[in-house]
Amino acid sequence: MNKSLFIIPFYNEEKRISSDEYLQIIEESKEIDFLLVNDGSSDATLGILKELSDKLSNCETYDLPQNSGKAEAIRKGILHAQNEYEYIGYLDADFSTPVSEMIKLLDYAKTNPHLNIVLGSRVKLLGNQVIRSQVRHYFGRIFATVISKFILRVPVYDTQCGAKIIKADVAKTLFEKPFLTRWIFDVEMLLRYKTTYPNFLTTASEYPLDIWIEKGKTSIKLKEFLIFPFQILKIYFHYSKKNN
Repeated sequence: MNKSLFIIPFYNEEKRISSDEYLQIIEESKEIDFLLVNDGSSDATLGILKELSDKLSNCETYDLPQNSGKAEAIRKGILHAQNEYEYIGYLDADFSTPVSEMIKLLDYAKTNPHLNIVLGSRVKLLGNQVIRSQVRHYFGRIFATVISKFILRVPVYDTQCGAKIIKADVAKTLFEKPFLTRWIFDVEMLLRYKTTYPNFLTTASEYPLDIWIEKGKTSIKLKEFLIFPFQILKIYFHYSKKNN
């Protein structure tokens, strides 16, 4: 068992999907299987995804009739995946993290088999292409610092990067139950990992991306930014009780 699966969730992406780009990228990545999850889109997204999977042997479309958010789309995609995979990864539909970077994360995981999770990390370094708005960067740094110091209590630089590689059996365990929040499920996933698996610091790792380019506007609304502190507290108290 050495196959790997990349899951990509889609919600009303009709105007942002380039069929030609997807065809080329997926066709060039024949060693990877792709699961395109339609999260109850109300536009023509599903039809575009089905056309892609009809043309590509390493691509499947999985349709969710109702929109339930990114966390649930990825969760259901992971549970839908067959048991033939060694690693499962997920990334965003706009390819802000290119598939080529995902393959680097996957290769890093394979060469370090003691790792159960590899997190893509958006660190701006000399010579790389990590491009994001200043507002999102500074908000992200504040968010990550609070999460790292007070919630996870482990030094994670970037919990919210949409690129992650997880051993398939671990992923199915971590994503077995629905998440408490729609947008910061990555934090909850890491909390689940910390409470379920020993040696967090030696079995999870971050990998700095060479390329991450912000594309378009975030789909998170202002009111959802404002309720982030309450979502963080909700997760914190839920898992604090679980550990007591």
